[in-house]
Amino acid sequence: MKRYFYSAMLKNLLSIVLLSITSLWAFCQEKINYGHNDAAGKFYDVRGIKMYTEVYGEGKPLLLLHGNGGSMSSFGRTIPVFAKKYKVIAVDSRAHGRTVDGRDSLSFEMMADDFDALLTAMHIDSAYVLGWSDGGIDAIVLAMRHPDKVIKLASTGANLVPDSTGLVSSYWKYEEKKVAEYQKKMPTTPKDKNTYKVFMLDWQQPNIPFSALKAVKCPSLIIGGDRDLIPVQHTVAIAQAIPKSYLWIVPNSGHPTLLEHFDEFNMVVDDFFEKPFKRK
Repeated sequence: MKRYFYSAMLKNLLSIVLLSITSLWAFCQEKINYGHNDAAGKFYDVRGIKMYTEVYGEGKPLLLLHGNGGSMSSFGRTIPVFAKKYKVIAVDSRAHGRTVDGRDSLSFEMMADDFDALLTAMHIDSAYVLGWSDGGIDAIVLAMRHPDKVIKLASTGANLVPDSTGLVSSYWKYEEKKVAEYQKKMPTTPKDKNTYKVFMLDWQQPNIPFSALKAVKCPSLIIGGDRDLIPVQHTVAIAQAIPKSYLWIVPNSGHPTLLEHFDEFNMVVDDFFEKPFKRK
């Protein structure tokens, strides 16, 4: 009886310890300042710039690509979940976050080549890729230009053209207004010039024909919100143009699908990465 009692007590104690460790891990993850965590951060010399990255977890590599004007901090609700089973590589893309680029030009093709070079510098043959907004465009362009580097990609809130067919009219008009403001007073400081360069990326690009998407060979999950900045029909057309793709239009969601529905988003994307692709 005593042996049974002590065995049960030990099991309960172990359960409490494991639960405490799990809770502590989750708490620490929530407190991490992604994008400014020097313990996980490293700069890589990539194509003339020093690209800032942070790595979390172990397992299959997963590259996270953020949106226009943002940084890896956008993935605060993504990194802790996927770091449990993936080697998560969070990146500040060229001219964003802590990755400084003083040149006056910027393109999605340039950034896709950066990510290809980054994976090579990290001795990673290929990775899963998750991109949001401009990062979703980057993911698609990376798969087009460097198909050997992408195992599977999930892209949310991406567009192929910089006009009123690739963006909802209200946001297109907002961009028109911003361009007019810039034309009246061009930026002069390095910081403002960088902001202008990043903004103009979305005003002038991307310019990808739907027919070019046949170059995407990997299985792809194309995502958009039903109230996204990207018209639903445009997102549907992207999915239809990629040979091996699934489409997910997230109900009751705007542009930040991965934040507004983070639990479901993480579950669906992880499920897509884990399971073999089946044509539907």
